[in-house]
Formats: sequence, structure tokens, C-alpha cells
Amino acid sequence: MAESDILRRLQVAELVQNWAVWRDAGDWDRFATCWHDDGRMMATWCQASAADFIAASQAGWARGVSILHFLGGCSVDLAGHRAIAQTKMTISQRAEVHGVLVDVVCTGRFHDFIEERDGRWGIVLRQPIYEKDRMDPVDPAAKLQLDPALLARFPEGYRHLAYLQTGIGYEVKTDMPGLKGEKVQALYAAGRSWLAGKPHGWVE
Repeated sequence: MAESDILRRLQVAELVQNWAVWRDAGDWDRFATCWHDDGRMMATWCQASAADFIAASQAGWARGVSILHFLGGCSVDLAGHRAIAQTKMTISQRAEVHGVLVDVVCTGRFHDFIEERDGRWGIVLRQPIYEKDRMDPVDPAAKLQLDPALLARFPEGYRHLAYLQTGIGYEVKTDMPGLKGEKVQALYAAGRSWLAGKPHGWVE
């Protein structure tokens, strides 16, 4: 592998890491530099432009919404000035559910459409893949009873995360990609189109 490709892979991986560190630290000015101006975020609770996602994150931060991200391995596919980065991640959110303080942990991947423009790598689209999740009371002795009908509204990969987010007032998208199925296969196809120099074609 050429040194230039190694450097570019490192730059893409650093971008992914900066996103998580700066977002979770509330470092909004530097967080904004992770995106291109036309960047878009597809989260369970917010599908919006990068600017609107940053504003929504700031508003949630101000009212005590607690969402943290932990990253694992990162795989980068390069094609010219474009990249697809897939990064193992865990989303951890804490809130009260039916009066009980809980932690929800959701494991999955960030699937990022990334491009180098004018010498700067930035995210054009971030679509998480939600693989599995769980909900645990912070106090192990606490009793928690979930509404099975509400829980069943959401896909298996993020149903507990969606349950919590619905309870604190968010409208949660119910057809996000999971570990298997047509939705995640369509996402992979969009990634291949992106690397081939075409519009990714990914839609909400």
C-alpha cells in the first residue's frame, strides 16, 4: 500500500474519532468541522442536515440529554477522493423510563460517506447500523416494567434505545438498517455507488 493511501486512511479514521470525542464533549465548534456543508446525519432521533443535527444536539445537551459514543475498529475503503468508513461503535444513553433511571447500550456500526474537498476530509452522510441493544436499571434492585406493545413497534437492533428516546419526547425513525436484511444491503449498495463516483442515492 502506498504511503499516500496509508496517510489518507489515517486521516479518515481520525475524522471518525474526532466526531465522537468532540460531539460527546460538547465541543460544538470543532464538531462542526467534521462535516461538509451538505453533510447529513441519520440518527434514530434526528434525520437532518449537519447544521440542524448540531443544533438539535446542543438543545438536547442543554436540557440534560445524555448520549455517549464509544468506538472500536475502523475499516476504510478508499476510491480517489472518496471513502466509506465503517466503525464499530456503542451508543450509551441514560434517562428515566417509567420513573426508573436506566442505561441503554446499543451496539452497531457507523457507516460514513466521506469525501476530500479542497484538501479536507469531511462527512457527507452518516448512517448508523443498529445491531443489538439492551436496557438496564442503574440501580440493580429497581423494578422496571416495559410496555410490550410500544417495545414491539421498533426493530430488534435498537428497540430499547427507541423506547427510551420516545419516552423523553423524540419521534424515532422505525426503519433504520440492522445487522441483516434489505435495508442494510441497500446501504452497502449506496456505499458502492459512492465509491464508484456516483451519487450515493441513500434516502430517508
